Amino acid sequence: METFNHFINGAAVAPASGEYIDTDNPYTGEVWGRIARGTAADVDAAAAAAAAAFPGWKATTPTARGKLLVKLAELIERDAEHLGEMEVRDNGKLIAEMGAQAKLTAEWYRYYGGLADKLEGSVIPLDRPGILNYTKHEPLGVVGLITAWNSPLLLLAWKLAAALAAGNTAVIKPSEFTSTSTLAFAELFGEAGFPPGIVNVVTGLGHECGQAMVDHPDIVKIAFTGSDTTGQRIYEGAAKNLKKVTLELGGKSPNIVFDDAEFEAAVMGVISGIFAATGQTCIAGSRALVHRSIHDAFVERLVEVAGSATIGDPMSYDTHVGPVTTEPQFQKVLDYIKIAQEGGATCVLGGDIYDGPGASGTRFVQPTVFTNVTNDMRIAQEEVFGPVLSVIPFDTEAEAITIANDINFGLAAGVWTQNLGRAMRASDALNAGTVWVNTYRAVGFNSPFGGWKRSGLGRESGIEGMMEYVQTKSVWMAQESSVANPFIMR
Repeated sequence: METFNHFINGAAVAPASGEYIDTDNPYTGEVWGRIARGTAADVDAAAAAAAAAFPGWKATTPTARGKLLVKLAELIERDAEHLGEMEVRDNGKLIAEMGAQAKLTAEWYRYYGGLADKLEGSVIPLDRPGILNYTKHEPLGVVGLITAWNSPLLLLAWKLAAALAAGNTAVIKPSEFTSTSTLAFAELFGEAGFPPGIVNVVTGLGHECGQAMVDHPDIVKIAFTGSDTTGQRIYEGAAKNLKKVTLELGGKSPNIVFDDAEFEAAVMGVISGIFAATGQTCIAGSRALVHRSIHDAFVERLVEVAGSATIGDPMSYDTHVGPVTTEPQFQKVLDYIKIAQEGGATCVLGGDIYDGPGASGTRFVQPTVFTNVTNDMRIAQEEVFGPVLSVIPFDTEAEAITIANDINFGLAAGVWTQNLGRAMRASDALNAGTVWVNTYRAVGFNSPFGGWKRSGLGRESGIEGMMEYVQTKSVWMAQESSVANPFIMR
């Protein structure tokens, strides 16, 4: 049994309460470690360390901050295999994905390391002679970063790299289900040369240490990835103290297949959009909108390919679908399968627990496909966050767009067509922060990512992502030292 403590001011710190939370392996169901159960006292200590480190970090030149981030990127690449394996043990996602993700996170730190000294202000061309007006971008202060359990290090990189490059210090709370890789990653900061207190990690439950972060007076911004309901509570709590927020929330993304699409590519794109990561991704293409003329053939091929997936050990590179990460999420997925069946949808693949070859523990769900789905059904409107796909037919381009947009979410959308004009029209008409054409699940460190509607606020990655961690100051400077009589109007 391994024990993991908080990381505060450059060192491991036991929880003030002395209490710990068990963490298990989703593949085996076996408890293998315990993490510190943080409380408001631990958040106080972490926020104090970050606040004490902030003036020195702000005063560090942007170029120097950038060099440290580039050094950190090199260390991430060195340890990527180990970090990826830790994430698999914590969240049960495939090593093929998590190993690649761990290595990919380095690119965010490298990108923002290069961007750190390129965030320029402006000189404003005033109509008043003798006065210079310019703007500059300054860091916010101590920021609170709360990440989800599906991709801990990647989702953290989207926040932390930009925050540090801009000159902020951070208090991080990873999910209580997947905290260990973040703690291991935090140890790299000292090796890279960062001063203590720049980055702090407090582990524990959302309603305890997560809420304490939202309420803490020294934490001036919250960046959160997770469900829309939790995001709403964070937004409401942050509003009490006028904290800034970035919220990357849920989705119910449409993957639209037109009748002129490259058929086999579209099938593979729909499958990767929902069954990769066992459907446990906010951008999952969980609604496949398929033109009626190809619907039956498409579903037949979809079921054939999805049904051939190898289910089992996520540490094997031969596995295609792993377990559901948490027990509550496992039960939620099964509940939604039942809801779909009771609502009149037809299950043409899966629809139950998987206990066949390769299964271990109790958290495997068969890749599941429903047809005879209408967009007003709960299975089409609510985020499942599991390997469950709803197939909805359409007849016209206008109908496809209407169905796609008839949802409370707006995180992402996919379009499969060989018609350039249609691709452009659909991209313009879809209410989503990201639109993929003839591809799916593509993200990059230099491209902004975020949602519309209940899918969130703000943007992560790219230059826009860095702007979420600065505030703009306008400076006015008079050339002359004399001041005219203020009581004489001119």
